[in-house]
Amino acid sequence: MTKPLSYTEENYLKTIFSLSEGKNDSVNTSELARQINIASSSVTDMIKKLGEKGLIKYEKYQGVTLSSKGREIAVNIVRKHRLWEVFLVDKLQFRWDEVHEVAEQLEHIQSAKLTTRLYEYLGRPKFDPHGDPIPDENGNFPDQNRQMLADFQEGESVSILGVNDDSPDFLQYLQQQKIQLGTVLRIEKILRHDLSMKVMVIPNNVSLMLSQISCQHIFCKKV
Repeated sequence: MTKPLSYTEENYLKTIFSLSEGKNDSVNTSELARQINIASSSVTDMIKKLGEKGLIKYEKYQGVTLSSKGREIAVNIVRKHRLWEVFLVDKLQFRWDEVHEVAEQLEHIQSAKLTTRLYEYLGRPKFDPHGDPIPDENGNFPDQNRQMLADFQEGESVSILGVNDDSPDFLQYLQQQKIQLGTVLRIEKILRHDLSMKVMVIPNNVSLMLSQISCQHIFCKKV
């Protein structure tokens, strides 16, 4: 019987996957060290260990990529994390800025039966409370049709699909502005000097200003 991976090993695989998601590039070890907040020498030791287990491929000066087995494990961890976030928000009424750290603990539960039953119990969700896609039981991610809020123009109306910054500060800021998944915004004006946006929150009809940085962290679709 194969010995289960340690939490640290799983976290490395998940982080490599997250850093490479949507890109074909390998992950720089310095970038990996920054993301995990650990010394580069420790990263080198773990990379060697994961390589010996056939979970990653590493080339000096090129970086790290996941093997097919490593990617399968990483996707499963991501799947569990995002399913637990849905459960915490939908069933236990956690706020979307509270769930990440709890899901970080729950994602390491090894029971495949529990994951399957959780997935079915939640209605086979495709996205987590932050709008991130949830892979199905075969590791396939749902199609996404989303753009950054910053890409839209004056006069257009958009629906919020998610964020690419799940830090508590940013999520709490959006919460204070009554912005969450499904919220509709009408873009009233784009200020040319700093590209901030004046938007109307529908149906409350409340106007507010969003900075360019905020607009680059909010994913939307046109409605």
